[in-house]
Amino acid sequence: MDPFDYPRSWEADVVLADGGTAHLRPITPDDGQRLLEFHSRLSERTRYFRYFGPYPRMPRRDVVRFTTVDHADRVAFVAMLGDDIVAVGRYDRLHDGPSAEVAFVVQDEHQGRGLGSILLEHLAAAARERGLTRFTAEVLAENGQMVRVFRDAGYSVSRAFDEGVLHLEFDVDPTEQSVEVAQAREQAAEARSVHNLLHPRSIAVIGASTDRTKIGHAVLANLLVGDFHGPVYPVNAEHRAVRGVRAHPSVLDIPDDVDLAVVAVPAAGVDEVMDACLAKGVKALVVVTSGFGETGPDGRTAERRLVTEARAHGMRVVGPNALGVVNTDPDVRLNATLAPTLPARGRTGFFCQSGALGSAILATAAERGLGLSTFVSAGNRADVSGNDLLQYWETDPATDVVLLYLESFGNPRKFARLARRLGRSKPIVAVKSGRHAVTPALAATSVHVDEQSVQALFEQAGVIRVESLAQLFDTALLLAHQPLPSGPRVAVVGNSTAIGVLAADTVLGQGLDLVGDPVDVGAQAGPEEFADAVRTALADPDTDALVVVFAPPLAIPGTEYARALRAAVQDAAARDAEKAKPIVSTFLAVEGVPAELAVTGPDGAPGRGSVPSYPSPERAVLALARVTRYARWRSRPAGFFTRPEGVDPEAARALVESVPHAEPVKLDDDTAMRLLACYGIDVVPFRVVSSADDAVAASAELGYPVALKSTAERLRHRTDLVGVRLDLTAEESVREAYRGLADISGLTEVYVQRMVPKGLSCVLGLQDDPSFGSLVSFGLSGLVSDLLGDRAYRAGPLTDADAAARVRAPTAAPLLAGCRGGQVADLAALQELVLRLAALAEDLPEVRELALEPVLASAEGAFVASARVTLGPRPSPRDSGPRRLRLPGGAR
Repeated sequence: MDPFDYPRSWEADVVLADGGTAHLRPITPDDGQRLLEFHSRLSERTRYFRYFGPYPRMPRRDVVRFTTVDHADRVAFVAMLGDDIVAVGRYDRLHDGPSAEVAFVVQDEHQGRGLGSILLEHLAAAARERGLTRFTAEVLAENGQMVRVFRDAGYSVSRAFDEGVLHLEFDVDPTEQSVEVAQAREQAAEARSVHNLLHPRSIAVIGASTDRTKIGHAVLANLLVGDFHGPVYPVNAEHRAVRGVRAHPSVLDIPDDVDLAVVAVPAAGVDEVMDACLAKGVKALVVVTSGFGETGPDGRTAERRLVTEARAHGMRVVGPNALGVVNTDPDVRLNATLAPTLPARGRTGFFCQSGALGSAILATAAERGLGLSTFVSAGNRADVSGNDLLQYWETDPATDVVLLYLESFGNPRKFARLARRLGRSKPIVAVKSGRHAVTPALAATSVHVDEQSVQALFEQAGVIRVESLAQLFDTALLLAHQPLPSGPRVAVVGNSTAIGVLAADTVLGQGLDLVGDPVDVGAQAGPEEFADAVRTALADPDTDALVVVFAPPLAIPGTEYARALRAAVQDAAARDAEKAKPIVSTFLAVEGVPAELAVTGPDGAPGRGSVPSYPSPERAVLALARVTRYARWRSRPAGFFTRPEGVDPEAARALVESVPHAEPVKLDDDTAMRLLACYGIDVVPFRVVSSADDAVAASAELGYPVALKSTAERLRHRTDLVGVRLDLTAEESVREAYRGLADISGLTEVYVQRMVPKGLSCVLGLQDDPSFGSLVSFGLSGLVSDLLGDRAYRAGPLTDADAAARVRAPTAAPLLAGCRGGQVADLAALQELVLRLAALAEDLPEVRELALEPVLASAEGAFVASARVTLGPRPSPRDSGPRRLRLPGGAR
């Protein structure tokens, strides 16, 4: 193989344990001089550990041998930082067999950054692609750091010790533990990279301007007014000072280290700025400059170049075309944005993909009393994305609630994994725009996810989806200030019958349970009487949440009622904080948290226990309903990822590889049945016949009663059953049915199939999705279901809880539970089918479409009467490892 010809998918930008980045790629003969320089920088001890001897100089023949590989039996990766090699990993196949010897070495000053484990992951992935199944390694027993790399990788490692050398062996197929280890390291590294971005010790504003109309002036002013805790360095080649702060001609002229650079120069000058930042060793960039990917192909090329260079030199990038970043931590006080209005300190993190909306979002948060912990407006999202922020917020002790404004997905499968994990401890509220229209720039740099898949993704991950920014803030106010409800039972208390009825109607309309009738204390009731009614409702053990509606009377100021309400809420919380109940209100015509309903923290901002107010009872109840549904999702067991018994993935893989599928191809009945059988999915026995006599013979063989079905595609699965004859119990009825089907279809071939117990007709399947690979679907079949689009979708892998939820999700699913005296179906059998389909989808991404239809669900089980399977080219892997950042300017 050409030593320069290797799979481009083997190149990757990776995040290291300390949050920095490096570039991994296969080695080539052009790396000879770089390898020599790398070797010269290794300490004697590191060389000794790698080569088991002094080896002070690398001979020319070894340089050639190490850099000339075939990318199959001999594979080597280099980790690059700028133009320098900082680590090398390699494997060499042993004796033309399935095993290879693996080894790697990391430059001394870069040891401890996780490069060893990353190299091992990428080498194992390459080995699997080349048909290898096992790695061996020889490690000096005193080389504890390298031993830990293998020990902590999550593989099942066997060891043998001989004269000071450890011989290690392990299979390279991923294990549950190795995947968990890799994902935990990914989470820690990506969270650290965002932490570095949001906790800089020093900042340079490149393009800081004396002109108040320029963005460079605005960013500098906001940093200074916000009282950033560290030094701020304006960079301006024409002025000695900007806003009274000494300026420097270039970032290279700044005498101290620079952690974060905010770039506010025209797009044409960014390359020069980038070169200076790379030379200075800046750790992160926030590029507020526009004129990149949003402008078209040339802009996207410049954007990719910017991010590629930054990552190669260890930097992360927010933007371009970003509003900036905020950290309200009093020990940081970072406002590196174009927005002059900042919300108060709070415990809500906000990621916004749109720079244009960022200022409005920050202003609205401040107006409505929603405090933020951190805020990132990523603009074109060429590097740092919402997934990075999810990783950070998962372990950020200062953030309890996560808000997302998303225009697109870079890696939706990874988003689903991260959101599902994070949502178990911290609620996520998301607006997803672009439902019906997407800009060309977003289409070029994002993965398209259709609406059906978006909804499935959010439901599966427990994400609270809202339709507008107003709804997002409505929901966030409740989550930020009140506890989660323990159930759906809602009481309504107020001083207006009309407003109380509006609230009660919305409670019932949202599927919540109304506790009694709305309590109306009357327009003449005083503040204490009003507060007593609230106390009574909160003390009721049958109440899970409370809606308070208030119309200001003429005689007494409404602020007195608000203070009385706050006191009542605080009294209830003080009595039993563990059983605190959420409260929403419509009070004083205020949208947000009025001062009279706020429980202020040390910084004077509204904190936990504050009562949010909404301009209408409908909006208050809608926010409560969203949060109640989330609480119900969170309280359900997450379930377990289980492999069904009786699965033979090796046989299934061999069968798929025996069928050419460079283009989509539908499997014939026999091959489809054999493939399904590998996953324990049995189709009710059938025969294909071409005459009435053969139909009679097949019926006798299968056993009466039987069904005859046309093989014509246009007659399959019609709701009028014109292509089907059921419950045939005798030879003559079979002959008559055969003649009728042959006349209707014009075909001689007919299916003869054994009848199964009568039941509800269902359809299960796999639907190809460009972003997830395959979605597992379930629904009841039939005209009404087809018209309603009544299907439940989930992306794999599925837990047992996912499978149970799927068969109960469709609107018509109550029919399976014996609605109105009907037959109760075997739901466990349906769940088992869902799990078997999910396992097939995970193992065989070449299965691009699969339908089990109909599946007859009855008390006796779930019987698959028909199946169709389509194979196609394997889709690009997403979020399947090894660890890597998405490609600059687009999705991996």
